[in-house]
Amino acid sequence: MTIEIEIKFIATPDAASELPTQLTAWPHEHSAAEKLTNIYYETKDAQLRRWDMGLRIRGFGDSYEMTLKTAGQSVGGLHQRQEYNIPLTQPDLAIEKLPQTVWPAGTDLSALQAQLTPLFSTHFLREKWVVTYRESVIEVASDRGEVRSGELTEAINEIELELKSGHQKELLAFAAELAGMGGLRLGSLSKAARGYALAQGNPARERRPLPILKAKPKATIEEGMQSAFALGLAQWQYHEELWLSGNHDALQEIRQALETLRQAFTLFGSLVPRKASSDLRQRLAVLEETLKADDLHAETLCFAADSLLAQLALTNWIATQGWRDFVSAEADVKLQASFKRFSDIMLGRIAADLKSTFDKIRHINEYQDKLPRLNHQLLAVRLLAGAYEPSAVYSWLSGWERLALAIETHDRSWLENAGHDVLRTPAFWKNGSL
Repeated sequence: MTIEIEIKFIATPDAASELPTQLTAWPHEHSAAEKLTNIYYETKDAQLRRWDMGLRIRGFGDSYEMTLKTAGQSVGGLHQRQEYNIPLTQPDLAIEKLPQTVWPAGTDLSALQAQLTPLFSTHFLREKWVVTYRESVIEVASDRGEVRSGELTEAINEIELELKSGHQKELLAFAAELAGMGGLRLGSLSKAARGYALAQGNPARERRPLPILKAKPKATIEEGMQSAFALGLAQWQYHEELWLSGNHDALQEIRQALETLRQAFTLFGSLVPRKASSDLRQRLAVLEETLKADDLHAETLCFAADSLLAQLALTNWIATQGWRDFVSAEADVKLQASFKRFSDIMLGRIAADLKSTFDKIRHINEYQDKLPRLNHQLLAVRLLAGAYEPSAVYSWLSGWERLALAIETHDRSWLENAGHDVLRTPAFWKNGSL
């Protein structure tokens, strides 16, 4: 078993062609392009997907290899997961050769293998460079080809950076060096994820409202903070894919994802010094200003160096806990306190702020000026409300979101008759937690 740590870029054709020139800046060993074919297997009821596993056979030249990838974690375009590789003499599945411990207890391997059939395949040329960067060795692979399922295909034009030895921080730093060339964006979807989508007929993905953050049970404030930033980044990247696929409404969700990140900085600002994130916040602020324009083009913005460098900086900050060097011993004690208790306190403050803001309104025209503040606070609530009964959370949110909608659509009738009723919505954070 190995732990695979890699960063995936989606590249424009020009950027892929420019890559060899860029890599001359560092010592490296080059391998000529090689044709690779991967066949991915699954059962009819998607058992492997439900176990969060991926199984493939790779063919290169006259050699074959069976690979099982198990559940891992992904932040931005940084992917980490367990990987098991088994050499084969023929391109035939032999899952009994994998360690028994990778399977859930009681798995009947003979029955499972009998149900596994090819689901989709990938076909591409891979050119590789093994680069020495500072104290690390990084394999750079350029893949060009296609994912195929039945009659459906999708182009592959990727650059993958895999840490062979050294430090994750240096992998991220190397990625930032390459980002300056332009024509790259972080790939949050793997080849396998795109293949599974093709196998399902490549259904259009819909806009996804910011979900309520679900931190792990008994999470610390620091863990809740990491989850909040990771959620904002995931929202950003998900809707970037939608925007590039032609969903123009997804741009508004990208703007909201950046606003969510801003709210996360505000929520945890008393615990993490501003200097710990000054460069990152500056990059995000510049991008927010760019996104306010009306004549934006997805291809231009999503493949711009500024956008990629902002995502990489955020990925780096989350994955390496970039605030740690700036946190005092006293602040660290606070960061290790209960995220649930922190949420109780912050939700109480948010509710008091909203009550103070809207209880003072005496004329309907005053609502419009309060809308940005309301929207900001509702995003913050979604980052804090994961430990509570969902029905109570959504009941509370629905009233305030209805108020926001009425202000945005100038629904004077609703504001006049029900605008103040929302102030009497029961506080869900006082009614216990899950």
